[in-house]
Amino acid sequence: MLPEGGGHPAQHPRVFLAGDSSVCTREISRAPMAGWGQMLPLFFRQDLEIVNCARAGASSRTFAERGRLAWILDRLRPGDYLVVSFGLIDHKPEQELRTEPFHDYQRNLRLFVDGARDRGAHPVLVSPHERCTWDDHGNLRQVVQPYPMAMRELAAQTATPYVDLYTQSLEWWTQLGPAGTRSLFMFLAPGQHPHYPEGIEDTTHLLPEGAIACARFVAHSLAQRGIVPSHWVTRLDQQRFPEQAYGWLDDATHAAMTRARTRGTGDTL
Repeated sequence: MLPEGGGHPAQHPRVFLAGDSSVCTREISRAPMAGWGQMLPLFFRQDLEIVNCARAGASSRTFAERGRLAWILDRLRPGDYLVVSFGLIDHKPEQELRTEPFHDYQRNLRLFVDGARDRGAHPVLVSPHERCTWDDHGNLRQVVQPYPMAMRELAAQTATPYVDLYTQSLEWWTQLGPAGTRSLFMFLAPGQHPHYPEGIEDTTHLLPEGAIACARFVAHSLAQRGIVPSHWVTRLDQQRFPEQAYGWLDDATHAAMTRARTRGTGDTL
């Protein structure tokens, strides 16, 4: 139905996600690994479109350098949202990935913020969750802390909404302790899952339970603080979801979307 006065039918604003492997939607061959952005649709109305452009292995630098930010900016409409979360890859030592928290990391994040606003869209910054790393005395190591600190500072400087998933994750992981926190991460014994027959001990990537907890917190924060209209968010009290709702992509579709969502050339991450 056309609005009064003619023109095109009204379009719902969309939520674009830019981030790293903690946010991205995973291919089915990597299940049960999941990103919190993959689980975010569980808490949004079904008529709202969430476009998860997060890429495993991307830092704030490489996401922009390899054309993934440009792909999003080309498609942003006034009223859309761009939710940005980097840090877990930015702190890696590899020169091609690493950024310095209070230098090029902030400069890169500003590209996302300014790019969204230039197109009439709403930027939102979400800090990364902490890794599951503990010292010999059972104390949680805060290995990525400088990046949430730098993101918070940039959010204040630019008056950008900021969701503090990092501090929330510190509280959760500390309450759960080492064993409890590992139950949310990709710690699988040999033979426990057919995709990982030799087992895996991954201190970075989440199982569905962990991804859902992070997505629930992000959705709650967005609605409670009025960053998005509260009626967009739903099912925050629902504790269990059917596995078929988790949103893993078949490998061919995942690969095709990864190749397509860039304005870069060649073999891009």
